[in-house]
Formats: sequence, C-alpha cells, structure tokens
Amino acid sequence: MCARVAVAMSGGVDSSAAAFLLKEAGHDLIGVTMKLFDNGDAGVSGESACCSLDDAEDARAVARLLGFPHYVFNFSRPFRTQVMDRFACAYERGETPNPCIDCNKYLKFGSLLQRARELDRDYVATGHYVRLEHDQGSGRWLLWKALHPEKDQSYVLYNLTQDQLAHSLFPLGGLSKPEIRAIAEEQGLINARKRESQDICFVPDGDYAAFIRRHTGRDYPSGPFLDQSGRVLGAHTGIVDYTVGQRRGLGVSSNQGRLYVKEVRPQDNTVVLSDNASLFARTLTADRLNLIPMDRLDTPLRLRAKIRYRMAEQPCTVEQTGPDQVRVVFDQPQRAITPGQAVVFYDGDLMVGGATILKGES
Repeated sequence: MCARVAVAMSGGVDSSAAAFLLKEAGHDLIGVTMKLFDNGDAGVSGESACCSLDDAEDARAVARLLGFPHYVFNFSRPFRTQVMDRFACAYERGETPNPCIDCNKYLKFGSLLQRARELDRDYVATGHYVRLEHDQGSGRWLLWKALHPEKDQSYVLYNLTQDQLAHSLFPLGGLSKPEIRAIAEEQGLINARKRESQDICFVPDGDYAAFIRRHTGRDYPSGPFLDQSGRVLGAHTGIVDYTVGQRRGLGVSSNQGRLYVKEVRPQDNTVVLSDNASLFARTLTADRLNLIPMDRLDTPLRLRAKIRYRMAEQPCTVEQTGPDQVRVVFDQPQRAITPGQAVVFYDGDLMVGGATILKGES
C-alpha cells in the first residue's frame, strides 16, 4: 500500500522516527506540526515543553532531511475550546480529567484529520505506541497494545471512532524506545536524543489549579474540609486545588492519622477527607462509553481494566447499563476511583474501549 499521509510531527524523536518509517515504506508524506496554544494563553513564560518555535524547527529539519514538505497549522482555537476549556470545567465539577484523551479525539484525529482530508491525504499518522488492525470478520478496526508494554499508549486512544481509526497509521507499535532512538541516530535525525516531556503540555509546571485560575479568570472561594460524618476539620483553599486520593497540601491534621481527599463536592463547596482505607472501592459507574470491537456489550464481560494511565490492569466484570453507561465491578477493591478519569478495558492485548468515571462505590 502506498498512501498519501499527513504525519503529525511534534519535533520529538517518536514522530520523527514514525515519519522515517513511513517514508521507507513508500508513502507520500507531508509533515504537519500543530500549534495548539500561545505560551501567554497558558501562563507560560519562555518556551513550554510543547508548541515551541524550537519544536517546529526540529520537525521542519527532519522533514527537509527526509525529503517531504512541512507545514505548521494553527489549531489554537479548537484546542482552547475542546481541551483547555474542558479541562478547567471538569475541575470546577470536582473531577480530574485527562486532557490527552480529548486532544487525541478532537485535535489529532479530529481537526488534523479534517485538514488532512482537505489536503487530499488518505491518513493521519502519529508516533503513538499502539498497534492497529482491520478485522476481516467483523469489518471493524481494532486497537492492540504496543508490543512493548512499558510504552503502550492505547489508554489515551480509547475514545477514537471507527472512522478515525480507518484513517490512522501508527508505525511505532511494534518497536521499543531504544529501537526508535537507534533508528533516529542511524538516520542522523537531530532529535535522536531529545528529552521526552511527561507533563501536560499547557501546564508544564504541574500547577493545575494556578492554570485554571488564569484560564477562567475566576477565583474559587474557600470552604470547609469535612470528615465522612460531616464534622468540620478545617478550611480548603478552593475546590480546583484538590483531587481524590490527594494527601499533600491539605493543611489539616487528625488524631485518626493521615487524611486524604475522598470527595470533592462543588454543589456545596466542600471537600470530604478520610483515612486511606476509605478510599478503596470495588465498583464504579461511568458514562460516555466508547467501544472499539463492537457497538455495545450485550452481556457482562470478564475483562481487565485500569482507572489511571500509569497503573496495572485489574480483573473485573463490565456490564453496559445504558446507551453510553457501564458498571464495572473489580475482583479486588481499587484505590481512589476518581470522577473524570477514564476507565479503559482490555481483553488480553486487545483494547476493548473505555468510559469516563462518574463515581466509585464500596
């Protein structure tokens, strides 16, 4: 297959190696760097870990070396509405979102795919570590974990549609990070040893609450810390400062030992604290369900699931309870099931789908 491909190039080694592999396979490429925000919009002084002039120049240099055109597209408006606004609104609802999931769905495989089609491109390719396969029997596109589990990124791609998957390429799913760096060095790519960023791109200092205050222009009033019986333990500094399971920065003490955030309640501007044992629950409900191998779950399935990106999958039973809702019962209690995070399901290496957590239940 020789296809016309728009390859998303962040300026990092992964997307640059992906471009090389696609070029070697005979595809007709253009390189695309997405400008997602101005540093001033995110309150970043100097260059951030993403969207910098250096990143765009690194991507351009790789495209020039490999012999295909490179473009920079300004997607700052959809990024603001579909990612940054959603991020801030989720925290205002007492949730803890994963903005990379929204960025993939709405930007990389949304706005960028639409722009690629306008440029007569058949596919968008990225440097995600995941494997894509077309199942002849069902006619559906399937997502499989990367061959090397330490780099697997299927969790943040669970929300893609069949149409998005049908027009996507993921060249890195069978390779390890050392193999990628070796390819980049052999080809003389300038970013072969470039450091990876582990931060949310628009909050490079990790201070989510400060970003939300700048982004919304709102202040979030103090309110009471409560224990599970409703007794006031102290005062919090604003609900956007907290997430379920948090211990640091609470500024309150108890004769019962360490305290953790159990619940953030914007409806009455309270934050409920508990001991660590009270954070564990076996059951969760979630909505905005997206399934990859099928349209719906007709019967409960035995699967494995994880409730955060960096955690091991846990055995569970998943039951669809509504058009886009599921109930998940884990074999063992899970710590700090957090509203707004994604629960993602697996059957072995096959990524089955996922949903947005509403709440955990004991």
